[in-house]
Amino acid sequence: MTRMQNKLGVIVVGLLLAILMASMDNTIVATAMGTIVGEMGGLDKFVWVTTAYMVAEMACMPIFGKLSDMYGRKRFFIFGIIVFMIGSALCGMAGTIVELSLYRAVQGVGAGAMVSIAFTILFDVVPPKDRGKMMGAFGAVFGLSSVLGPLLGGYITDHVNWSWIFYMNLPLGILALLMLALFYKESSEHSKQKIDWAGSLLLVGAVVCCIFGLELGGKTYAWDSPQIIGLFAGFVLLALLLLAVEKRAAEPIISFRLFRSRLYTTSNLVAMLSGAAYMTAAIFIPIYVQGVLGGSASNSGLTLLPMMIGSVVTATLGGFLMTKLQYRTIMMGTLALLLTGLALLSQIDVDSSRLLITIIMILIGLGIGASFSVLSTAVLHSFPAKERGAASSTLNFNRSLGMALGITIFGIVQSHSLLRKLSDSLGGNEDALPQGLTLSDPHALLNPAFRESVDAQLLDIISDGLSSSIGATFAWSLVPAVLALIAAGLMTKDKMEPVAEEETGEAYAAAH
Repeated sequence: MTRMQNKLGVIVVGLLLAILMASMDNTIVATAMGTIVGEMGGLDKFVWVTTAYMVAEMACMPIFGKLSDMYGRKRFFIFGIIVFMIGSALCGMAGTIVELSLYRAVQGVGAGAMVSIAFTILFDVVPPKDRGKMMGAFGAVFGLSSVLGPLLGGYITDHVNWSWIFYMNLPLGILALLMLALFYKESSEHSKQKIDWAGSLLLVGAVVCCIFGLELGGKTYAWDSPQIIGLFAGFVLLALLLLAVEKRAAEPIISFRLFRSRLYTTSNLVAMLSGAAYMTAAIFIPIYVQGVLGGSASNSGLTLLPMMIGSVVTATLGGFLMTKLQYRTIMMGTLALLLTGLALLSQIDVDSSRLLITIIMILIGLGIGASFSVLSTAVLHSFPAKERGAASSTLNFNRSLGMALGITIFGIVQSHSLLRKLSDSLGGNEDALPQGLTLSDPHALLNPAFRESVDAQLLDIISDGLSSSIGATFAWSLVPAVLALIAAGLMTKDKMEPVAEEETGEAYAAAH
């Protein structure tokens, strides 16, 4: 029995390590972005460093979920780790923002395979009585990744080089690969299903058209230009075709039948909306600390630390409370804290104290953490084992979609607000700016060396503009936060019930 427990322990650690890598790469770049943009330039493209990763990840989740059901989980999970490591190595060697964004997309493909399959393997190998506890552990890892990401990103950027935030994935990936390759033995029997390639292509196309339209509109092309209108028209057309194809598909990539469940539908809405609101803090607080308060990348990482610790607390606590309290009760209580924190962030300015920022970060962390564990369990509540993989991957897809759209939309809001503020303050006169700084790309200011060369009075004007634009962005992030709280209130009164012992997967039986 001890040997089997040790074997199971190694498998779970390997899964947790893979999830840690994939989710940490959503936040580890945040504290390094000031330095990266300062070196490479390209503020108008900086959101794509994060968005490219998330779009690729979410697009691949349902595809790899289906492939793992057909041909086995192990081979595609290992494939995901290898692709992720290749993408990490390429990111470390990137020379421009465009290259870095492309290589981040490669990373995202690998992450999509790891995240979607890891939860299914966990369900296969962990005894039913321990699954709720493991969901809490996996939720805590999502929160922990947010703690380690900003801290490691800031420290490595300041003391080594930003490229090593990607290179560090190589030894971690090798370790996770060995654990799963040597100890995970899965059943050789798999369900034969048709892959919904048409749905997969339409889904990816619709998401790409939507986000490219939002990202390029008002910058590279005017909002009423043929290119932007064409992208949005393409999004609408592909989305409508996706709905039509999925209704007829034998094994749809996204099963709309699942959304007949009120608990499932509201859980997905909460995940999408809260993810969009939460990412504004993860992305823009580091920029605020470096660009307004004049801190280093390490300082910005430390500023995020209270938020991330708070998320670990409620992710773990939520896993234990699910059998005692309704999902709705837990989510409404924590989302109220998220809403309060974002409301306070909308009021920050150049004179805001570090203590105030720390308190707000704690509130936001406590507000988002439970969603990682509670919602992952809530979506599985009323479905049989054969549908749980699709239910889980769809939740992860919608959470990632919300984060990607949030980063893109709020990136546009912040950029336009900053441009308008600086233009008003300087009367539209770019000649007043020092060499290397333009109204369309003022984030060169995040480079500490550049800040020292800027006139103090001009530095105050630019810092005030950056602070004002970030505060305005947080004010807009209240919209999805409020909608998430409303969706949580519409959840059913269900709570986690004990799982019957006979509900075991084939891989669980094979592993024991």
